[in-house]
Amino acid sequence: MSSISKRQQILTMINRQLLNPASIVVIGGSQDTRKPGGALVKNLIQGNFQGNLCVVNPREDVVQGVKSYRDVKDIPNTELAILVVASKHCPAYVEYLASEKGVKAFVIISAGFSELSEEGAILEAKIRAICYKYGCSLIGPNCIGMITANYCGAFTAPNPVVCPEGVDLISNSGGIALYIVEMGKITGLRFNSVWSIGNAKYTGIEDVLQYMDENFDPEKDVRAKILYIESITDPERLLRHAKSLISKGCRIAAVKSGSTLSGARATSHHTGSLYFDDKQADELFREAGIVRCYSRQELVVMGCLFSLPKIEGNRFAIITQAGGLGVLTADALCKGGMQVPELKGEVADELLGKLHKGASVSNPIDVLATGTVEQLNEVIDYCENRFDDIDAMIVSYGSAGLEPLDDIFEVLHEKSLVCKKPIITIFPSIFTAGREMEEYLAKGHVNLLDEELAARCVVRVAGAVSGSSGQECLG
Repeated sequence: MSSISKRQQILTMINRQLLNPASIVVIGGSQDTRKPGGALVKNLIQGNFQGNLCVVNPREDVVQGVKSYRDVKDIPNTELAILVVASKHCPAYVEYLASEKGVKAFVIISAGFSELSEEGAILEAKIRAICYKYGCSLIGPNCIGMITANYCGAFTAPNPVVCPEGVDLISNSGGIALYIVEMGKITGLRFNSVWSIGNAKYTGIEDVLQYMDENFDPEKDVRAKILYIESITDPERLLRHAKSLISKGCRIAAVKSGSTLSGARATSHHTGSLYFDDKQADELFREAGIVRCYSRQELVVMGCLFSLPKIEGNRFAIITQAGGLGVLTADALCKGGMQVPELKGEVADELLGKLHKGASVSNPIDVLATGTVEQLNEVIDYCENRFDDIDAMIVSYGSAGLEPLDDIFEVLHEKSLVCKKPIITIFPSIFTAGREMEEYLAKGHVNLLDEELAARCVVRVAGAVSGSSGQECLG
């Protein structure tokens, strides 16, 4: 019986010991925080893991203040083991820990398995067989680790401060997971969990979605999930559980890489993944309701959009203090089929009278670089309450270096709390207004960074039909 068919006949091997362990042992933990074993111990400590933590290191009795055992036979019974040792040693450790020390979950950081050679594939198969035998969870091998609200079991940096308002990130690639987390620092994207599943021969994308679906708690679980996928081994199961999660109110966006023969060859060397036809992936995502992305930047922006109120409708007001930003945003929206309706008549004239000479309200609404915080406040109020043909606002607002933007960010913070129409924010001045923006993001807001990228993602979220002409859009 193949490993895939066997997997289909058992419950998804994701358990409490993986997600919320009472005790963790790091096999290969070290003092040197420049190495994965040392960095992992450091992250567990700094991540405030509340359970019992120990290390196995043949040369140390204490590692970074944590009790270290020179022989695995001396450790107490433990729920989760994280392995950072050479691949050839992993099967023996897994067998011993599962059979003698009560370990029910493994995260294997080590590389050198099916992504490398046939010999590595044999080692990986042995580990899978042992985990099946003892009913253990397994993440990896060949991953950066696992991050939940209960522990930071990854060796990389930076690591997110996990919060229930964040997204669930599931990624075949540890590097992509790391760089998405890093982009979260400058966009405001927050994380509820990070699953770096590596080669994913035991726990794949399908398994994680199945677990999230079958254990979904509408009172506690987050509803935004972003995926980086190299391997789809069971498309029917992925479809079933993605559709089910979306029917429960979840939103899912995904990148499926390896869509060309060259890309497929690269993924086979990266995680040992098999080629999955790109047209099939398109059809699968479309039927499931998954929003397809084509870069990690798009995936991050999509995660940010998922954190905002849902966009109902396709008519946008663009608010800016730099005319060029408004032009770029309008073009990008219109090319994707969104509407940027012209604002005219008595209400528009009334608003124009409240702005500086030279400002424009025709849409885009340009308050000018010398525009005041009171004027921005008025513009948002008009778009929210007076312009009936507006469904959402995109505020693309930078700094001309004339004065701090604290008051601008405070108005956007307050308006985002009370406005029924979504306010999507783009701040290009990540250096000039860096301090103010950091404080704004810390309040739970997002920065979509770039007009064209943001609009492209807005189009997919809003379900627009691409190909509409600019004339139709602006008419």
